Amino acid sequence: IRSAFTPAALSRAKASGIWQFIPSTGKNYGLRQDWWRDNRRDIVAATDAALTYLQNLHQMFGSWELALAAYNCGEGCVGRAIAHNQKRGLPTDYLHLRLPPETRNYVPKLIAVKNIVLSPYAYGIEIDSIPDQPYFTTVQAPAKIDVKVAAQLAGMTEEEFLDLNPAHNRAVAVASGGTLVVPIDK
Repeated sequence: IRSAFTPAALSRAKASGIWQFIPSTGKNYGLRQDWWRDNRRDIVAATDAALTYLQNLHQMFGSWELALAAYNCGEGCVGRAIAHNQKRGLPTDYLHLRLPPETRNYVPKLIAVKNIVLSPYAYGIEIDSIPDQPYFTTVQAPAKIDVKVAAQLAGMTEEEFLDLNPAHNRAVAVASGGTLVVPIDK
């Protein structure tokens, strides 16, 4: 909803990647950010971190709506809104909290997308079928490799290689010690 699944998405709050991690939360969830890499843009690492973060938020707040709200505006924001309502004897569920407008819109949009994906025909939408099989895999990266060479070895264009490896900050060389993403058939 926030990134349109664009790995290079960057918000005004410096949230980056498809899951829009701010730098501090990214670091808290093990997403390396340095001169060579920004793993907030790494599809595999960031998705794993986002799932862990959402599970933690769900444990913290006890509801998926509150977990999603906290993912958007921060656990402190949701915690303060809950405390505010508790002091006044008001309900503390998502619908009764005073949250920033962006967050008030974010959660319903996510729920709407979930509902559409689960029942597209009920909404007059046809979604192309996607085979339930992996498209890509990760391979161990050498300490340093030129992007052109890596793309050639993977049998891909440089552009395709960079599309699958958006975490790399340098297009000239990839230094990792981590992994690279390549199509499974390569």
